[in-house]
Amino acid sequence: MPTPIASAGSGAAIGLSGMRAAQTRLDSSAHNVANVLTPGFWRQQVAQSERAAGGGVDAQVQQAGQPGGPDGFADLAGDLVEQRISLYSFAANLRTVQTQDDMLGTLLDTKA
Repeated sequence: MPTPIASAGSGAAIGLSGMRAAQTRLDSSAHNVANVLTPGFWRQQVAQSERAAGGGVDAQVQQAGQPGGPDGFADLAGDLVEQRISLYSFAANLRTVQTQDDMLGTLLDTKA
């Protein structure tokens, strides 16, 4: 999804792709927690990969190799940690976008 304020390879575009990846990871983890007791539930996992051109990351939701089962609680702690990591990742990428915006504003002030 192209963003009008961010060209490919810019700090903002890279930060926005990281924010989207963090949101995908958070959504997947929340899905796993919400369905931990659902019979026949298959856990989700997110695979992140770097973009070859322009920088940034892509995140793909995949089905885990085995169903959650009755002892799905064994993965619950990992899911909660994943949610916290996603939060920190989102905040770090947001800071990248904010810094890019600040730098652009300073450049415009200098040129004006």
